[in-house]
Amino acid sequence: MKKFILIVLVLASAKSFGQTTSDNQSFGQKLMKKLEFGLTAGGNYSNFTNANFATDPLPGFHAGATVAFKFTDNFLIQEEFLYSLQGAKVKDGAFAGQNIKLAYAAVPLVLKYRTNFGVFIEAGGQSGYKVSEDVGGATDAKFAKKIDFAAVGGLGYQSKIGLGIGARYVYGLQNVSETPSAALGNFKNNSIQASIFFVF
Repeated sequence: MKKFILIVLVLASAKSFGQTTSDNQSFGQKLMKKLEFGLTAGGNYSNFTNANFATDPLPGFHAGATVAFKFTDNFLIQEEFLYSLQGAKVKDGAFAGQNIKLAYAAVPLVLKYRTNFGVFIEAGGQSGYKVSEDVGGATDAKFAKKIDFAAVGGLGYQSKIGLGIGARYVYGLQNVSETPSAALGNFKNNSIQASIFFVF
């Protein structure tokens, strides 16, 4: 009997909480109207900066999911959960002739301003967790740190149906190397990203 009374009280409380607004919308319904979920994918053009060895850019890609909270129809905060492949082609030094490929689980968090006709600008930060690395075919080199931080900024366009395109620059804020040395220098990850996305 006590269990039955407890269940009735919980259901009654949930119902009354769900009918707190004059238009009979629950808190959950109002929250969902403020959220935007999406999928995104695209290409990376990555390199190292401030390295004491010559490099060329390395093509890569990124893909993942996005979620945004709308403060207003124009101002949003957006978090993304991406798999991102970046790195560089090394031209000289200890790793000459090798491609260094670093794969991260990247989590950008950006503030976004979107105009009424769909053009947007964005800026924020990104943390990345290294999930794998490949240095000239060797996958156990322990070349890069596990954690990477960056600043991000970009622009793009989102259509009324939710389909859009974007471009972003990811500027590394910390040394990439797991074992810094004068020979390598205090080099950082940097990437140009081009994306297509769909918000629903």
